Amino acid sequence: MFENKENRTELTDLGEFGLIDHLAAAISLTNKESVKGIGDDAAIIDNGDNMTVVTTDMLVEGVHFDLTFHPLKHLGYKAITVNLSDIYAMNAEPKQVVVGLALSNRFSLEAIEELYAGMKMACDRYGVDLVGGDTTSSNLGLILSVTAIGKAPKDKIVYRNGAKETNLICVSGDLGGAYVGLQLLEREKKIFLENPKIQPDLSGADYILERQLKPEPRKDIVDKLRELNVVPTSMIDISDGLASELMHLCKQSGTGCVLYEDKFPIDPQTYDKAREFGLDATICALSGGEDYELLFTIKVEDYEKLRMNLDFSTIGHMTSASEGMYLQDKSENRVTLVAQGWRAF
Repeated sequence: MFENKENRTELTDLGEFGLIDHLAAAISLTNKESVKGIGDDAAIIDNGDNMTVVTTDMLVEGVHFDLTFHPLKHLGYKAITVNLSDIYAMNAEPKQVVVGLALSNRFSLEAIEELYAGMKMACDRYGVDLVGGDTTSSNLGLILSVTAIGKAPKDKIVYRNGAKETNLICVSGDLGGAYVGLQLLEREKKIFLENPKIQPDLSGADYILERQLKPEPRKDIVDKLRELNVVPTSMIDISDGLASELMHLCKQSGTGCVLYEDKFPIDPQTYDKAREFGLDATICALSGGEDYELLFTIKVEDYEKLRMNLDFSTIGHMTSASEGMYLQDKSENRVTLVAQGWRAF
């Protein structure tokens, strides 16, 4: 039956998160074991002593990756690690992954072995078992779907909705590198397509290229938080850009926020390459995405416990919802925070 075009709503009008909210509104949880459904980094299922944490992510050729410059081993590695990042964002420990794979006949057995070698490398590094999955054919190139399963004690799970006014906003590592690395790869691809005799110039860019092609989830941060007996009040991983992720925390926690531009952690290589491309490094950090760092909030009294023991930066604080969401720039002007990161539709 054909749809009525007069009543058609374009997905671009909703956006990814609008679509998720729309679909979630029609879904209710009926099993007592289903603790948390749509709306966080992962779903939570009560299995007694521990909570089971489940997340899934899909990578589609031509949308999420370009095989012109993304080696299959790196892609396999990334497919696993970006899912593990969601488990860590719940303050949980990943244990298993399940992989779905759709591929066209242009891929050989050797190519798929290379892809799985990257997956195995990631699983071995993070102590995760690949326990199953599915394979099928595709007429659209390569599609990867990974489901990660983890666990955590009930009192250690961290959601997006627990932030309070005056909580400090913290972020692990540094920001913007993955996006700038992608700009470099895209530039060199364009040059190569125009003149295949010109070899790519990727010298001096190892760090930002690794941030894009081989991201590492922040297991070390979660392990250290546990060791220091600090449970963040809210947490999310940065896949769509700092601004977008922080707005999720504010929306679900019912808070506002103030970010301070001069507190943003930006690696010198990211800063220099951004300038080379005529980009503002702050905008790359706010909207670039794919850094897979952890954005979390903590109580003020927990700051001293972490200050000397954790790879993190304090970049702002939560406020009342009525005060809105703002960025204070280096000139001390406040501008409204806007999410301009990845758009799925």
